[in-house]
Amino acid sequence: MRAGGFRIAKRRVFEANILLDTDRGELGRTGRLLRIRQAGRQGILTYKGPETSGKYKDREELEIQISDPSQLGEILSRLGFVPTLRYEKYRAEYQRSGENGRAMLDETPIGVYLELEGAPTWIDRNARRLGFPESAYITASYYGLYADYCRRHGVPLKELTFADVPAVTPSSSPRLVPSPVSR
Repeated sequence: MRAGGFRIAKRRVFEANILLDTDRGELGRTGRLLRIRQAGRQGILTYKGPETSGKYKDREELEIQISDPSQLGEILSRLGFVPTLRYEKYRAEYQRSGENGRAMLDETPIGVYLELEGAPTWIDRNARRLGFPESAYITASYYGLYADYCRRHGVPLKELTFADVPAVTPSSSPRLVPSPVSR
């Protein structure tokens, strides 16, 4: 990252995420997502709309900071939402001076991923700068990546947590997730 001109914007932090849906799976069936995230001392509620298909992972995203993620989970439970997946990761954020895009390095139980978030031209330029061709772009969700990992390794699909997933030897090179900003 340093060689590509990126500098730390937010230090590495542990994130615990819980995806929620109705008991009938209405959000997932329509490509939407509701997530409660605890990142360090910060809580965030996120809604994501359906993805548009293409070479980038593009979808509406609305976020709001929350003071008590567990209490919000209780409220949403009483409104009929149930947890569908818990996943964990460590995230560090990077930026290049004077540019609007961000690079997030995610260390997950199934490997390391680099998410580039910005305008499509920014993503393409910085992916090349960091040594990633367009053929390396991944648009799958962490759930999709995890389900694929479980199929390949013959392990049951549980939670994507460091305690529940057999140890992975991460490659020295992260995989790339391009996400244009669309809010």
